[in-house]
Amino acid sequence: MTINRIPLLILIVLILTSCGQKTKVDMILTNATVYTVDSTFSIMESIAIKDGKFIGIGTNEDILGTYKSNNIVDSKGSYIYPGFNDGHSHFLGYGIMKTKYANLVGTKSFDEVIERIADHNNSYPSEWILARGWDQNDWENIEFPSNEKLDELFPDNPVVLTRIDGHALIANSEALKRAGVTIDTKVSGGDVLVRDGKLTGVLIDNAMRLMRSKIPEFNLEEKALAFQKAQKDCFEVGLTSVTDAGLDKDEVLLIDKLQRKNKLDIRVYAMLSPNNENFEYFFSQGPVVTDKLSIRSVKLYIDGALGSRGALLLEPYSDAPHTHGLQLSAQSYFDSICEMAFRAGYQVNTHAIGDSGNRIMLKSYAKYLKGKNDKRWRIEHAQVVSHDDIDYFGNYNIVPSVQATHCTSDMYWADERLGPERIKNAYAYQELLNQNGWIVNGTDFPIEGISPLRTFYAAVARKDLEDWPEGGFQMENALSREDALRSITIWPARGSFDENIKGSIEVGKVADFVILEDDLLTVDEVKIPELKVVATYVDGMKVSGKN
Repeated sequence: MTINRIPLLILIVLILTSCGQKTKVDMILTNATVYTVDSTFSIMESIAIKDGKFIGIGTNEDILGTYKSNNIVDSKGSYIYPGFNDGHSHFLGYGIMKTKYANLVGTKSFDEVIERIADHNNSYPSEWILARGWDQNDWENIEFPSNEKLDELFPDNPVVLTRIDGHALIANSEALKRAGVTIDTKVSGGDVLVRDGKLTGVLIDNAMRLMRSKIPEFNLEEKALAFQKAQKDCFEVGLTSVTDAGLDKDEVLLIDKLQRKNKLDIRVYAMLSPNNENFEYFFSQGPVVTDKLSIRSVKLYIDGALGSRGALLLEPYSDAPHTHGLQLSAQSYFDSICEMAFRAGYQVNTHAIGDSGNRIMLKSYAKYLKGKNDKRWRIEHAQVVSHDDIDYFGNYNIVPSVQATHCTSDMYWADERLGPERIKNAYAYQELLNQNGWIVNGTDFPIEGISPLRTFYAAVARKDLEDWPEGGFQMENALSREDALRSITIWPARGSFDENIKGSIEVGKVADFVILEDDLLTVDEVKIPELKVVATYVDGMKVSGKN
């Protein structure tokens, strides 16, 4: 018996020795509340990271008993979430605005607009004076402005001031002259506003192309700096992934080049602008996916914006009964792009604001998707959707991609545009969520602020930062805090076919995460927008926060 027991004792010793050996990892974070946002929404205490990926998630005892590291961080009760993901933004546009444009966001009058661009031009003189961010709905006089004061102040320099939503601009006479715009100019899918027989300088939707074609292009070096500036700001607010909703070939390839040279670490889901160069170069390859860049979609526009009355409505505007809004292209155009994208294996993601715009695109999608599918074609914004059309999202697995802060920006005047009944079909996020069980959320920055915490707040509270209105706006369509968190993490990852590599804190996924000072799921509602981001990590490396 003794002889037979020796091998058994040796085996036990070997097992105990083996169990005592810990796996060395790059970093361990302990004593945290870790919201994994996995399929069961589990909450853990500690994470282990190796080679840029999560290798262990569990209790402090589990992780410290299994792993060892020269970099063990006591989180001291902090709160950890998957890296935030903006499901719809204009990443390059934000960077360009921060580096090249005067900022007009928050102006309370056209006189204040004039003051800001004059100050900007004194500091950064340029032949073309460019600015963005004005919104006449925030002014005492909510009518579109006219350009007389611009002409007085800048008689020789072209001036172009883009509205906050990017669907209207005002230009001075010099800029209009260079663009060849006259009182007789007509543009399909756009408006050239005239008042008292004179050009006001306001161009809406497709009419803006006349001006934009004359504005000098930014070179690749300027765009590279813009991307890097935008990345810095994104990391500071906890964004580790962004969507850029409309890029050209050279811009997409620039992102790839910067990422490969480790000069751009943020993950980007790039929607292609609909032009032949993009189609010829990318569609022939099929979806292109690298470690940090996903190219598998095309961005279309069916209509304009509600604020500039360019959104395409089934019935006339309640405050402008002479117009239904604007359809930016013919049905045949949308059908041709949808067919090309379907054949190439690309998603179609269409800007659709008004109920007519949404109906047109939902029906166009249905012709190609033909019932249940996993193509993940998207409607971007889906702001006003008729009850008669809402089932298209579920019947054809069309993804609603919304921006909760649009609701809280528009709620002051949206009922004037839509009337008391139609407004009930607007910003219906819970109703849209019910269609497929998930929804993509974003900011549309720079149209809205860049912070995902404000997206979260708008989704759950349906209030502005001054806590208005009491009780929230149309609260039947507010999201729960859990779903709001999913809508800025795992669901936008799913919206770009990336849910297996990011969007939640799970073993094998990239170690992108953000640490907050308080609990996003339980903190007093009014404190949510101003929660402090302690640190942001990409691939397990700190990219923002104190050292």
